[in-house]
Amino acid sequence: MASIATSASTSLQSRPRQLVIGAKQVKSFSYGSRSNLSFNLRQLPTRLTVYCAAKPETVDKVCAVVRKQLSLKEADEITAATKFAALGADSLDTVEIVMGLEEEFGIEMAEEKAQSIATVEQAAALIEELLLEKAK
Repeated sequence: MASIATSASTSLQSRPRQLVIGAKQVKSFSYGSRSNLSFNLRQLPTRLTVYCAAKPETVDKVCAVVRKQLSLKEADEITAATKFAALGADSLDTVEIVMGLEEEFGIEMAEEKAQSIATVEQAAALIEELLLEKAK
């Protein structure tokens, strides 16, 4: 009896390699009442997929506001997954970022929701949610 063990943990940055058994690669042979199977396994390449609920345009605008509020250089990389703390922002900087976003998008964020924002992606998703509510 053969068993195949794979890692069950996944993350946004990497996924475990998948094993595929090709139908043409299965060999079977038997000896008396015992049968043995052998399989040739091949690995599929690991693929990185990041899903962002917000539109790319919204993410780009949020990145621009964050860059402006934190006085970052163009060379400093900011992506949807970037955490404000990783950019050196403290709680006061985060409040200023939220105020800049409110001004840029013409919205008002509830304090509870504003405090939960830690990444560019979270800010962009919240902004789109508020813009949809505003449009109704």
